Amino acid sequence: MQLLTPDLGLLLWTLVAFLVVFFLLKKFAWPSIIKGLSDREQNIANSIATAEKIKLEMAQLKNDNEAFLVKAREERAILLKEAKETKDKLISEAREEAKEQAARIVEDAQVTINNQKMAAITDLKNQVGKLVIEVSEKILRRELSNKEEQETYIKKLAEEAKLN
Repeated sequence: MQLLTPDLGLLLWTLVAFLVVFFLLKKFAWPSIIKGLSDREQNIANSIATAEKIKLEMAQLKNDNEAFLVKAREERAILLKEAKETKDKLISEAREEAKEQAARIVEDAQVTINNQKMAAITDLKNQVGKLVIEVSEKILRRELSNKEEQETYIKKLAEEAKLN
């Protein structure tokens, strides 16, 4: 039971020790603790302000990046459109040039064919003419060599001339 009911001296000395420790802490420890808490509070406030500032800057950067992306997409679309137009133009020009070249080739071929045809016809006429002359010459030699046959041939020609 003695533990539950302390003596008056013990209470007094405990109170004196508490007050001495309290005043010593108040004089030396509390100012440092309060200053440390105040500095910590200021540091936290500065950190929060800096975080808000960085958050706003990040939002601005995000908006700028989105704007750059939109602009880049538009430029890409324009470049793709121009490239397609250039491709189509080059293809159509190549087709037109190929058609013109084909037409020139066909025309040149027709001219060459006509020239060769005329040369062949001329050559054929010359050969036919030579053949006719040779055959005529042979016939005339044969006909002129025999006088009776010559007279018969002349009569025959005269009869054919009258019929026509």
